Amino acid sequence: MPARIIAVANQKGGVGKTTTTINLSAALAERGRRVLILDFDPQANATSGLGLEKTDGQSLYSVLLGEATLESRIKPTSVKRLEIVPSEVNLAGAEVDIPRMDRYLQRLREAIRPLADTDRYDLLVVDCPPSLGILTMNALTAADSILLPIQCEYYALEGLSVMIRLIEQIRNSGANPKLEIEGIVMTMYDQRTNLSQQVVQQVVQHLGEKVFETLIPRSVRVSEAPSYGQPVLTYDRNCTGTAAYRQLAREFLARERERAAPADPVVA
Repeated sequence: MPARIIAVANQKGGVGKTTTTINLSAALAERGRRVLILDFDPQANATSGLGLEKTDGQSLYSVLLGEATLESRIKPTSVKRLEIVPSEVNLAGAEVDIPRMDRYLQRLREAIRPLADTDRYDLLVVDCPPSLGILTMNALTAADSILLPIQCEYYALEGLSVMIRLIEQIRNSGANPKLEIEGIVMTMYDQRTNLSQQVVQQVVQHLGEKVFETLIPRSVRVSEAPSYGQPVLTYDRNCTGTAAYRQLAREFLARERERAAPADPVVA
């Protein structure tokens, strides 16, 4: 069965995008899924957050240019069943070079679809940069769905509306007509504040069942884990952030099972 390709994206930085990529992927791997993270952000935070060095020439840059294979860039992590294609600052050069190439929006899709069509992985998770540049557009063109982390703060809906418009444009342009929203993950939730509760209510009001019920809390341990090159699930197995990401993984898999279940036959 082909692996599903999920882009984790938000044009706004600091919303927990990479944190969600690392910890949801680790939680899914913990539950038996084989996951490959593609660090598609030149800042390479997913790479360092999983304890890997940022090494020149080891990113997806040369893969996008057709000078290397995706398989040659895959590295193991300390988490069983979780691997990564690391990033480094030179990937930023793709923003300049890729638009000059033929089928420039399809470069990532053409590079990763052969791997996705094998049975090596269950999920390919693309950690996008916090922008709407050529890298993010390539990720959304390649993906089956997009996971949107949204911080529980005042401008959340504004950023969300931008991403929804972009998804519609990609569908309507024919670049990826089947792109769908995997779900909305509310991050940095603080149950002590009215603002967090109001933002969640507003997002649910606009997008209903697309919003995951699991709320990712503000957590010092979640913030500390990347500096030790670990997911929070291995850094502190018993903190609130670990519990939240494990719950998010369970909810993610439950939705996956619902989607895969055959529809009830229509009774005449």
